[in-house]
Amino acid sequence: MDLIITLALNGLATGMLIFLLAAGLTLIFGLMDVLNFAHGGLFAWGAYSGVWVYTVTGSFVIGIIGAIVTGLVLGFVTEKFIIQPVYGNHVQQILITLGFMLVLTELLKVVWGPNQLSATAPDYLAGSFSIGDIIVIKYRVFIILIGLFIFTIVQLILNKTRIGLIVRAGVMNKEMVEAFGINIKRVFMYVFMVGSALAALGGILLAPYSGVIYAEMGMEFAILAFIVVVIGGMGSFPGSLFAAILVGLSGSFMTYYVPELSLAVNMILMALVLIFRPQGLFTVKG
Repeated sequence: MDLIITLALNGLATGMLIFLLAAGLTLIFGLMDVLNFAHGGLFAWGAYSGVWVYTVTGSFVIGIIGAIVTGLVLGFVTEKFIIQPVYGNHVQQILITLGFMLVLTELLKVVWGPNQLSATAPDYLAGSFSIGDIIVIKYRVFIILIGLFIFTIVQLILNKTRIGLIVRAGVMNKEMVEAFGINIKRVFMYVFMVGSALAALGGILLAPYSGVIYAEMGMEFAILAFIVVVIGGMGSFPGSLFAAILVGLSGSFMTYYVPELSLAVNMILMALVLIFRPQGLFTVKG
């Protein structure tokens, strides 16, 4: 039982990191109908910039803020100059954002070099504590709590606030919203920036969790994020949380019990969903 709980906590922590990346994708695709394959690059830039700020200042909190600011700035640049010219054209969105992902990855190597960078958790999040015979790693609990907090806040904003109402109304009928004098393009830009900031937040939180960061990490985690979006349901925010936890748990248990399937299990899950429920496990309410 102790082993199962340990594997579950590890899977939950991994799932929450994937959720932060997938959550941004879900917001951007579900609300704006934009396929942003450069999202993983924003994740990697959040990791690098956050670790750099953390190293310079010695404050992990300031490092997190630095990563979020990086995500907001890159999100603005991406939406303004990369996405706006190709709104409504998925093929062009895929091609141009894939290219931008490669540019972001190479720029990381130019700024910080091609080698891996190490990162450690701050002293107050390092180590572990015991619950009976179970050893619980503090940083994993921290990641799980951050993920749940972000999910709760975004859900409240989307469903209980005026800005959430405007965003959802703009998705259904942009012309109607603009008739009320609301600049829906500006609102969508803010949504894109928030989604990018969530990706960057996931990047900096991953750094002490894995211990190292590298330029290609964005591409690898972007694949997992897209799997999560497909499994959870395109545009479903609760679905992205559920699917990310499912992917994290399956990866954790398979790595221990059936390591030969640890890399394939997520692809198998996605294939099963596409066969039996192609709209995803959760449907988006109109």
